[in-house]
Amino acid sequence: MKLTVLAVFIISAACALAQQVDVQWDKVERVSRTTATLQVVVNPPLRRGSPIHDRVFSELERVGADYVRYVPWLPYPKLAVAELEPPANGETSWDFSLIDPMTLDFLNSTKGHPAILNFSTIPQWMFKTAEPVKYPADPDEATWNYTQGTELRDASGKELGDYYARLVSWYGNGGFTDELGQRHESGHHFKIAYWEVLNEPDFEHATTPEQYTARYDAIVAAIREVAPEIKFVGISVAEPSKNPRMFEYFLDPRNHRPGTPLDMISYHFYATPSADESAAVQQFTFFDQADRFIATVRYIEAIRQRLSPATETAVNEIGSILAGDPNLKIAIPDSYWNLSGACYAYVFGQLATMGIDIAGESQLVGYPTQFPSVSMVDWSTGAPNARLRVLELLKNNFSPGDRIVKTSPSSASSAVYALGMMSPKGERKLLLVNKRDRDIELTLNGRAGEVQYVDQTTKGGAPGRQAIGTDKLRLRGLSVAVVTMAAE
Repeated sequence: MKLTVLAVFIISAACALAQQVDVQWDKVERVSRTTATLQVVVNPPLRRGSPIHDRVFSELERVGADYVRYVPWLPYPKLAVAELEPPANGETSWDFSLIDPMTLDFLNSTKGHPAILNFSTIPQWMFKTAEPVKYPADPDEATWNYTQGTELRDASGKELGDYYARLVSWYGNGGFTDELGQRHESGHHFKIAYWEVLNEPDFEHATTPEQYTARYDAIVAAIREVAPEIKFVGISVAEPSKNPRMFEYFLDPRNHRPGTPLDMISYHFYATPSADESAAVQQFTFFDQADRFIATVRYIEAIRQRLSPATETAVNEIGSILAGDPNLKIAIPDSYWNLSGACYAYVFGQLATMGIDIAGESQLVGYPTQFPSVSMVDWSTGAPNARLRVLELLKNNFSPGDRIVKTSPSSASSAVYALGMMSPKGERKLLLVNKRDRDIELTLNGRAGEVQYVDQTTKGGAPGRQAIGTDKLRLRGLSVAVVTMAAE
């Protein structure tokens, strides 16, 4: 009896290491709309003079992604807020001296590609608080209590809208006239494709759907006065599964000022393992949480299609956050970057099958005190890790306009995720994601010509490339691969 049980276990384990992939290239399920991209969050390592500044912006330019999201954000008020004090005594506090260098470096590194700008942090003095909120004198010092207050001091939203219109004018129109009639010249004339209105309002200022929608309308109306060609991104919630009413309220045109555009909505996903999970357990947690997020996307899509079907969607923060962040103290193993990259590739594939427009990996640079486990580069050297290399692999092989074909396995229960796409020219490519930290032997229903891959042997190096010539493929643990099928 013991021998029989042992034999069954061995046979089952062996079967788990082999898998069939079936792609029906003649069964097109939809045309992809999805762009693989990333976000750049402002923090001190991106400042000029930083040891990694040049390398990081060089990598951003090299990747050449469309719709990169740029976010000057709340932990560093002096790097994110251009008017830190209210007008008083005949003076204003407008100051771009710390903000401009990074922003110009970003705009120049993404030149030729549409980008999404999100100066997400509202000047604190615009909110009612018991006393003024202090911020660090050192621009590189992080603070997490800047966004206090829930009600604007100007309930009409005009003060808020005017602030953002002046930001847009600074970068797009060469300058602006301030609250006291003083002209401020920038000389900048960048084309701004998209402006995202605020960030994670469910976390910042405990913003209700009604408050957010009113603030969105005020900001959009003011920006359109100075830059009528800009498109807008709204909502940007951190926890979409906990905020269904935000989508129901915001996406209903009846809740907006007449003529307010609802060009695009956005929301976020991070896999978040528990503090006591080992790497062996995290591989299951990440993909389980990803599947729950994809279920949330389906519900949001139903709301969007019912209320505002012309509105596009960006899931513009996709990543993972280890317990202990934003100031993680433990060393991060190399395998983590591959696991996180594989999870992003899986979410990208699932979003593509649902017609989501943008899948943005988060974030270019994280470092101790500011979410090191979210970084796409080594914060000491600026060199890519596996997360950036996975983005590069997806961006270079899959584009809007590709035809998505019926593929299996695509179920949550499978250890390997597969998705077949054909380019407009007929080139057939297969995305493969190994969701487990073990090698898996694949049999394809066709002959593979070449495979490109990011795995634990390539790490942060350039994606590997290998000629195949058969229907057999070995997929290493936590790898992301793109197979180009041989011509028939």
